[in-house]
Amino acid sequence: MHPEKTETKATSGNTRLSRRVLASSLAVLTIASGTPAFAQQKVSDEVVKIGVLTDMSGTYSDFTGSGAVVAAQMAVEDFAKDGTVLGKKIELASADHQNKADIGAERARSWFDRDRVDVIVELVTTNVALAVMDVAAQKNKLALVSGSASQSITNERCNANTVHWVYDSYGLASGTAKAVVGTGRKNWYFIAADYAAGTAMTNDASRVLTANGGTVAGISRHPFPTADFSSFLLTAQSSKADVIALANGGQDTITAIKQAAEFGITGSKQTIVPIVLFINDVHALGLKTAQGLTLTEGFYWNRDDRTRTWSRRFFAKTKKMPSMAQAGVYSSVLNYLKAVEKTGTDDTATVMKYLKSNEIDDGLFKGRIRADGKFAHDMLLLEVKKPAESTEQWDYYHVRGVIPASDAALPLNESKCKLVQG
Repeated sequence: MHPEKTETKATSGNTRLSRRVLASSLAVLTIASGTPAFAQQKVSDEVVKIGVLTDMSGTYSDFTGSGAVVAAQMAVEDFAKDGTVLGKKIELASADHQNKADIGAERARSWFDRDRVDVIVELVTTNVALAVMDVAAQKNKLALVSGSASQSITNERCNANTVHWVYDSYGLASGTAKAVVGTGRKNWYFIAADYAAGTAMTNDASRVLTANGGTVAGISRHPFPTADFSSFLLTAQSSKADVIALANGGQDTITAIKQAAEFGITGSKQTIVPIVLFINDVHALGLKTAQGLTLTEGFYWNRDDRTRTWSRRFFAKTKKMPSMAQAGVYSSVLNYLKAVEKTGTDDTATVMKYLKSNEIDDGLFKGRIRADGKFAHDMLLLEVKKPAESTEQWDYYHVRGVIPASDAALPLNESKCKLVQG
């Protein structure tokens, strides 16, 4: 017998047992704390970089632009005061795509290949969004779209790397068109921007119109952008349609509504209906001109205490209340960073799986991201107040109804998205 050797074996055995107990305890602690049980945290290039690609100076810059960059900055600040995730620095980049698909796609390639960008957000203008989301899929990066309207982003053009965050042509038509048709105004004439989103809005509103017994009197398509809508408005006016529907956006919509008032259309038997309108557009028009307009939005700053608190912080930085697109940038960036933290990695597939597997409720939006990449949440049916009804600056809307997420998004059984059908 060699007691010292026996003692050594016992000590070794106890050590192995202690290590197993410790490892087991750590595993339990990891699960209990909600931290993913990865062998190690993985952040590519030792930095998490977010690119805000938007219209900085053109037709859509008022409701996106620099305000979208501020919204992204606020999301980073609210996520972590020290500007880090998983101990790695969070960086923001921003650029103007000038509403041109080729410029947007080239910027996306440069950001992904050279500048270590992991995700691109905002992406107003459907042609730009479609081009950038294709590049994101090729480079295995993420595109989180807040400013574009076309339903094709999560329908026939969908991909596994894209989320459509705020609104689309289906949701807008389901709200505005359905509400207006319900009042008996069933004969519509469309003035549509000659681009993808204009076509999508026209098609989706027409679908709602005809499904409810309405008719399309005609369609005029205008180039983008347009400063003079006189010929289009006069043609629509002569059609005697109940509704002149505007399937455009930004400054084009503002100009068309102003010129409709000049031609005496506003206040006549014909009704101007913008398919998409932002609070910044109402602000530019003024309540005297915009009063009574019916519209659908995905966010309104004055809806409840949570939206008011965040929006007043945004106002302090920009001197404007946020649009739904800018609110969407905040929400998309914040939830992206949460997904990176929860999964322990910025790996694209892992982050996307997390985003699609967990309910989102960040105070601005509440809902779930579907298999097709559509963030399905409630939409708001709004009516612009009369000047005497507004109690403060930017208090512009009556909330006339809430369109549930199930009605505001294309039913999945009607989807052409390969992620759904596959």
